[in-house]
Amino acid sequence: SSNMEHDVSLKFHQQLLLISENLVTDDVAALKFLCIDLLHLSKLEGVKSAADIFKLLMAQEYLNAEDTFLLAELLYRIKCHSLLEKLGYTKEKVQERLHEKGRVSPYRQMLYELSENITNEMLNEIIFLLQNHLPKRWITPSALDLLTLLEKQGLLTKDNVQILKDVCKTVSPDLLEIIDCYKKAKGRDSSGWSFLFQPKVRLKYMVLEVWVLFSFKNVLFFTVGVGVFCPHHQLRFRSLAAESCLLHTDQKAAFFFSFLQTMKSYKMDGPHRGFCLIINNVNFNSSQRKGSCKDAEQLERVFTWLGLDVKTYTDLTSGDIINLMQIWQQEQDHKDRNCFICCILSHGKSGAIYGTDDKLVSIRMLTTHFTAKKCPQLAAKPKLFFIQACQGNNIQHPVYVDTDGPTPDLSSMQERVPLSESIPEEADFLLGMATVDGCVSFRHTEEGTWYIQALCSKLQLLVPRGEDILSILTQVNEDVAKRNSPSGTKKQMPQPAYTLRRKFIFPIPMAPPPS
Repeated sequence: SSNMEHDVSLKFHQQLLLISENLVTDDVAALKFLCIDLLHLSKLEGVKSAADIFKLLMAQEYLNAEDTFLLAELLYRIKCHSLLEKLGYTKEKVQERLHEKGRVSPYRQMLYELSENITNEMLNEIIFLLQNHLPKRWITPSALDLLTLLEKQGLLTKDNVQILKDVCKTVSPDLLEIIDCYKKAKGRDSSGWSFLFQPKVRLKYMVLEVWVLFSFKNVLFFTVGVGVFCPHHQLRFRSLAAESCLLHTDQKAAFFFSFLQTMKSYKMDGPHRGFCLIINNVNFNSSQRKGSCKDAEQLERVFTWLGLDVKTYTDLTSGDIINLMQIWQQEQDHKDRNCFICCILSHGKSGAIYGTDDKLVSIRMLTTHFTAKKCPQLAAKPKLFFIQACQGNNIQHPVYVDTDGPTPDLSSMQERVPLSESIPEEADFLLGMATVDGCVSFRHTEEGTWYIQALCSKLQLLVPRGEDILSILTQVNEDVAKRNSPSGTKKQMPQPAYTLRRKFIFPIPMAPPPS
């Protein structure tokens, strides 16, 4: 028994060491900050590595071989999802248990979320505004250091975030929204709204947590026939109407719906709408994507009509695609634009697209070139990516619905996989995929692909009606879902994922639609 305990302890410490070795300096700083409410600040100041934090957590009995959830939560919070498997967790398993076992306070989550969205330019402006509160010779290395200093001085507490509100009003209204979300939920504690930010909530209130998570920029997924998917709780809502029975026990639930209805829109009234890149890969070493030029031409016409500066690139290798993203990441003219759009037409595999050299490029790697920290000119602006590519070799088959008939065999249907690994987990991104993970998408050799042709058609039809992009993509889903292959046995379902915080609505063009 003693030897077994020793073996378990040794294995546990080896796991911790392996995790610590895979965390960089910024990760360690984030862990320190998230642990401030759990560990004494004076002890955290001496921390040099993640292993030092693990020792402190074990000393306070927050972490042991039998219960590693706190560490799993911390890794989840700092988005180091690949390390969760070292503890026997997945991102989904952590999400399922957060409402029961989560220890990082809503206040700490809010501050960390704020720091993740503060660019270097914003940080310099905040330091300038707060210079009377800062030591004269103190140089701020990061947003987390600044927030920690304000807490040390007593200027920032869970009950008083006014100093942050004051500076964010000047620096960025988008940052202010994160603070307001926290304050509104905290202010409702006395009137039955405390569950909005509490890690422990009753099941009947889980639907309302979407409101908080939406403001906190987590990914929401919409797919035709499924409804809203909240990844934080792995909770699926079949329809808003169906959930009314869940919510009727608390009339305040109506706030959630009114919030969605009155949600603000992104600023799209500037003199320059934005850049639209179209990467059209047609000629590969062993194949040719016939019909793709039709897609590229249609995209160019539609997005030019919508006021974007369209740039088309043909037959790019994997290296060319990466270099192109790096070039546009550094484009200074983004600062005068309202948005950024990138369309990629190519072959693909799960979570990746092919260059013409038949080498894969991760979709996540492409999209993360344009996060707020890597491309501050696009901070708080919507970034839309539309990917026309297969995501596997599986074929989706039709399911025949007949309420009076027998239930069809669903064993051959492919399970849909969330796109959270392809889209950055910060705000203002939308990723429109032609098909769900693991499945093929279809292309007519003369008329183009089902997805791109439906996208262009619905943009031309619905933008003049003032519809937002998510409503348009739902219509695209419906359009593509109705299509059949010539044999009638093959189907396709697009899948959008997004971290948009506002409605994205194209201004209605003065000219008529191009086709």
